Amino acid sequence: MIEARRLHILRAVADHRTVTAAAAALYLTPSAVSQQLTALEQETGHRLVERGAKGVRLTPAGEILLSHANAVLAQLERAEAELAAYGAGEAGTVTVAAFATGIAQVVAPAVARLAATAPGIRIRVQDAEGDASLPMVLDRQVDVAVAVEYRGAPPADDPRLTHVPLYAEPFDAVVPVSHRLADGPEVPLAELAKDPWIGPYPGNPCHDVVVLACENAGFQPRLEHLSDDFRAVVALASADVGVALVPRSALRGTDLTGVVVRPVDGVPPTRRVFAAVRRGAEGHPLIRPVLDALHAAAGDA
Repeated sequence: MIEARRLHILRAVADHRTVTAAAAALYLTPSAVSQQLTALEQETGHRLVERGAKGVRLTPAGEILLSHANAVLAQLERAEAELAAYGAGEAGTVTVAAFATGIAQVVAPAVARLAATAPGIRIRVQDAEGDASLPMVLDRQVDVAVAVEYRGAPPADDPRLTHVPLYAEPFDAVVPVSHRLADGPEVPLAELAKDPWIGPYPGNPCHDVVVLACENAGFQPRLEHLSDDFRAVVALASADVGVALVPRSALRGTDLTGVVVRPVDGVPPTRRVFAAVRRGAEGHPLIRPVLDALHAAAGDA
């Protein structure tokens, strides 16, 4: 008999690619993870993982078992949801991980809405960039992620997750008031090819949006200044050290002294924001109201 706990460990190893990283995510020791993998191999009668210089990878047998593990773990999430519903499930804590502007845009309004519609649900919010929150959901560190589509992100049909689209927002060009394009109604990205740029660090989903937009305009941005805080990005632009692309919602409440904000000429770069939960958990009586509140808050934004 295969233990579901060991299937969860197998999936964590597949996601993190090393035993050490999987152990850290699961709050286990590496030796405990290795022991559970060995036990799983004994239960199945197959070698499931191979260790190499670059980490751990699944064998063909491991990949087969992983596909079933995703289905089994999703069904267990559904079972927990139905049992919680049977037991009323009207009170409890739901942990939501979201990036800063997502917290302001939809999470905080959703929390306020739930206080009136589902007062028994307590929300705990954790600030996490869009690329960090999805692994936190998969590792059961949080219940809900508010994340951004990015290159390398799990796709919408990933068997481990259920996606709920929330909103899409454009990026605007932010240039110093002295910039040669500051007086125009729009900013053609191609004309910024030789400018120094200010932007998020690689790994931040917004970094991908900026780089891809510039690539589509025919150049690679020369990112001389890096910050994941858009207030800092705007402040640096106001100091006339470069230009930037900033999500529109991140400009709300930001000091725009010394800069000009203009829409991008043509089709603007856009970030698409969604909520995600472990597949099967979307019907949980504590999580479903949270997803509904996030969706409603996105519609009001």
